[in-house]
Amino acid sequence: MLNLDYRDARPIYEQVKDGLRRLMVTGVIREGEKLPSVRTMASTLAINPNTIQRAYEALESEGYLCSVPGKGSFAAPHTGVDRGRKEELLQVFDRTAAELLFLGMDGETLWARIRAMERGEAQ
Repeated sequence: MLNLDYRDARPIYEQVKDGLRRLMVTGVIREGEKLPSVRTMASTLAINPNTIQRAYEALESEGYLCSVPGKGSFAAPHTGVDRGRKEELLQVFDRTAAELLFLGMDGETLWARIRAMERGEAQ
């Protein structure tokens, strides 16, 4: 499910958070699906449960998870994603697109990639 890279400069909780977010965005984890408990996930990845708890809390604050006391954590509806996260991603997109254009990629190629992603075709 998740792969951790101990040579990665990012903290482990960020790798867990980013990995879970990627699984949700790509549909591997579907809306409303229950995630493994903190202890189960920590045991599976052989890391401290506090690390998983921190990743879950961060995802909940971003709107990707919702926790139900006594029941667990669930993938949140897509409409619950925080507006701040969308703005943050748009800023990254703008910087990346500007750099790609500077490096000689044309706008039609960028647009074709976006359309392919809408159709579910990874490039």
